[in-house]
Amino acid sequence: MFRETPEKMLRETYVSESFHKENPGIDGEVLSDSVFSRISDTKTPQGVMAVVTQPEYSFSDIIGGEKGLYLVLEGIQDPGNLGTMLRTGEAAGVKGIIMDRKTADIFSPKVVRSTMGAIYRVPFLYTEDLAGTLEKMKEEGICIYAACLEGDKNYHETEYSDMTAFLIGNEGNGLSPRIIEMSDKKIRIPMKGKTESLNAAVSASILMYRYATTKGE
Repeated sequence: MFRETPEKMLRETYVSESFHKENPGIDGEVLSDSVFSRISDTKTPQGVMAVVTQPEYSFSDIIGGEKGLYLVLEGIQDPGNLGTMLRTGEAAGVKGIIMDRKTADIFSPKVVRSTMGAIYRVPFLYTEDLAGTLEKMKEEGICIYAACLEGDKNYHETEYSDMTAFLIGNEGNGLSPRIIEMSDKKIRIPMKGKTESLNAAVSASILMYRYATTKGE
């Protein structure tokens, strides 16, 4: 994550004594290994940490009125899921990710680590009014697809718009009825066996790559 950090966002760097001996070319304030371990939030720190400026984006930064894919999240709680969605979203070519305020903090350490650097490159936005933001997205010509058990079409049988947004809901409860009703189309991922649903990040990944392979450049 340190090596992925854009230079313009890097504010301060701290390294442990042992790390500094093996990586003398990395500038930073050197701390004893014991002090470094105490201030780190991981049990086995790599030996380098940094203070980084948090990126900020506006609606217009993300929604540019051009062909592309967007991910909209409602109430995603697991930090690993959120980080994985950013990482997979970058790989699938997502234009941006929009989240409601019930979604986990994107700047929490576990989320940041899970993104594997994608947090620096994928635009994202928290919205106080998810329904209102969806209305604005529709006005921009984006077609909204809700991933839900009530979906009337399988995801691989659906024709996607050039401008598509996938709605992904809370791990335990899914999307709220109000947000589902605001979608243009309801889609589902078919299940075999006794499985009722997939992990939220897995579902998002399947859908994003479906778009990428059928509509992506």
